[in-house]
Amino acid sequence: MKMTNAESRAYQYYIDVAEKEVDWLWFPYIPCGKITILQGDPGEGKSTFMIHLAALLSTGGMLPDGARLQSSMPVIYQCAEDGIQDTIKPRLIQAGADCSKIAFISDADQSLSLDDARIERCIRDTGAKLLVLDPLQAYIKQEGDLQSATRMRSLIRGLASVAERTCCAIVLIGHLNKSAGGKTLYRGLGSIDITAIARSVLMISRDDTATDIRYMHPIKSSLAPEGCAIGFVFDSGTGFHWIGRCLYNQSGKGTVSPACISKKERAKELLRLILSAEDVRSADALSRLTWLGLSERTIRSAQKELGVKAYRKKNVWYLHLDADGSAFSEECENV
Repeated sequence: MKMTNAESRAYQYYIDVAEKEVDWLWFPYIPCGKITILQGDPGEGKSTFMIHLAALLSTGGMLPDGARLQSSMPVIYQCAEDGIQDTIKPRLIQAGADCSKIAFISDADQSLSLDDARIERCIRDTGAKLLVLDPLQAYIKQEGDLQSATRMRSLIRGLASVAERTCCAIVLIGHLNKSAGGKTLYRGLGSIDITAIARSVLMISRDDTATDIRYMHPIKSSLAPEGCAIGFVFDSGTGFHWIGRCLYNQSGKGTVSPACISKKERAKELLRLILSAEDVRSADALSRLTWLGLSERTIRSAQKELGVKAYRKKNVWYLHLDADGSAFSEECENV
């Protein structure tokens, strides 16, 4: 068959390219069809964060920032450091996951690597919208080298092509290296080419004054404006609970007081945190704080002492903490 001139030439004009919008698994943090990196120091809760996010996706409902999922979706969660039977499945169940929607690639007989054809086949067979590889370095072949720019560029680009072909969001979990100072973006494990190809890089950080409070915050966002930090509680005693959207000072200064303060003071600090980024539905704020063991009476008392204002918009009650003296919108009914 004879090729046309357009088919035989080695170039295209941009005028011939059909435009399309970026699809998002979770705007503006995790894009579909792209590579996202989630990194942080060991023990900061990276795997726990992703397990709870996978659980939310498997059941549908509401994301940590209040965005509502249209439906549940299949997920592939691949973890090389923990046992499937004694650790991963129990954690998924504890997180409320629908385990019939969360798959893994069997690698008992053959180790899985970033360029393994089984990755794309499993995504297509399950219809997964999210693939998590935890941790990244476990899926590098023995002859591979995380510090090799050429090798890692080839591997990550190949994986990015799989993401694009399947429209699946791929999240690589990685530890930070031990170097101090400099940009956090450059502390990711391995070649900088890994973070260069990723379209989104997210960081898990611990609050410096309350060790049970953690933040997921973006340090690279190539496809959208950087989103607010997402706060969560990760503690052996209280378990895992979402706090939601909040502001985070990336210099490492936290905004939540130590756990030794009274319950009312803790409620006040958490209200400041929750309302620092945006107004929040009153019912959602109450639900988040009661999850953390605070009584409704304590929460209401903390609201009053802080000067938290309630207003109604389209028959829904919201809470507002007036940090700068700004007035309410005329569309809202201030009560």
